[in-house]
Amino acid sequence: MPMAVDENYYKLLHELQAVDFVLVELTLYLDTHPTDQQAIQQFNMCAQKRKELARNFESMYGPLMQFGHSFSPPNWQWAEAPWPWQV
Repeated sequence: MPMAVDENYYKLLHELQAVDFVLVELTLYLDTHPTDQQAIQQFNMCAQKRKELARNFESMYGPLMQFGHSFSPPNWQWAEAPWPWQV
């Protein structure tokens, strides 16, 4: 059973999910509008925001992804923290 997490966990996870949604939508748009400079700029800004949010989340709650895409902070325990899909 997943352990309880604080409210900030859910807030950060929700922000990540919102930015991920925007990135997926912009990717689909840019597939058909590859020269739209405003969309490219928005995509790059969202990608940077996602990177910052993920780094912040992972530093407090552990990795979001596996296979070496995310680092595990020294104080995070593999068996104790809930995975994002468990909350």
